[in-house]
Amino acid sequence: MTEELIVQQEGSAGRITLNRPKALNALSLDMVHGMLAALEAWKTDETVRLIIVDGAGERGLCAGGDIRALYKSAQEEDGIAQQFWADEYKLNALIANYPKPYVAIMDGIVMGGGVGVSAHGSNRIVTERSMIAMPETAIGLFPDVGGTWLLANAPGEIGTFLGLTGHRVGASDAIYAGLADIEISSERLPALIDMLAAADYGGNAHSDVDTILRSFTIASGQAALAVQRGEIDNVFSCDRVEDIVDAAKKLGTDWGDKTAKGLSERAPHSMKVTLAAIRKAATLSGIEEDLDMEYRLALRMFARGDFSEGVRAAVIDKTGDPKWNPATLEGVSNDMVTSCFESLGDKELGLAAGLSTGIIR
Repeated sequence: MTEELIVQQEGSAGRITLNRPKALNALSLDMVHGMLAALEAWKTDETVRLIIVDGAGERGLCAGGDIRALYKSAQEEDGIAQQFWADEYKLNALIANYPKPYVAIMDGIVMGGGVGVSAHGSNRIVTERSMIAMPETAIGLFPDVGGTWLLANAPGEIGTFLGLTGHRVGASDAIYAGLADIEISSERLPALIDMLAAADYGGNAHSDVDTILRSFTIASGQAALAVQRGEIDNVFSCDRVEDIVDAAKKLGTDWGDKTAKGLSERAPHSMKVTLAAIRKAATLSGIEEDLDMEYRLALRMFARGDFSEGVRAAVIDKTGDPKWNPATLEGVSNDMVTSCFESLGDKELGLAAGLSTGIIR
């Protein structure tokens, strides 16, 4: 147990609770290291049959990485941000490949890094309070933590829409987009956790966990994204962000106008990199290759000024007036985008090649 992360075994369950409720359980580097250590230890502990991950308080599982700490790292050039992303992505890969049931309780706000510690799990639970988003283009980054992999595998162009706009979704939309599996009433979560921890698991813990979860599942309402799928696919199938904005405007609808306006407020470079990354992720072999790509993007985009400017305007000064560079989509050249995807040489993360083990110290 640490102040920011509660790690304990409850019956058959290894339980991890993100414990920074005043900061919406934002992930710190120490929390990433604590989760890595616990999950690695529990992989071979026969008394631990499943993992349960939740967040302290009632506002959300996790609002993302600690962007204040990343902003500070950018100012001090101390390498902490690069270390954070390397170890966070290793955690994402570990979760995606975890051999035991990994039950993520995505109650309340789940954004950015919160998606990374939940949506790659084997059993992803949302509630009527869930609000999920990947809003990174608003602060000069892109949907990372394996987000481009998740978005590339969403139905049609739903992932492109969510990644570029940062649109927030509830339970039914999250399930439709492939970010979650089932909906459970928030008031029944304590009973569910107690039952999961107390169960006497047989030879197939995955099957037993599925059976328990089904007994708590409620029917989700119709997904708004499904209703709007045709419009979304039509607009966001374009290969250039400029064409996406134009297509949204040409609809002549409230949704089209709102979408175009929202895109105009986000970092132009980030949007072009995000679109390219989602398209590229659709061609990759797995989550490890995707995270290797995202690490290149994270380091390259962090070195630019947009991230610090985006965080300054949104969180530090709270002026809401970021000055993006370039300021327009037309100012972002193809070379500015493709250069972000180039190899890092000996600084590559190396997850796909099996070269990345342990955590960086």
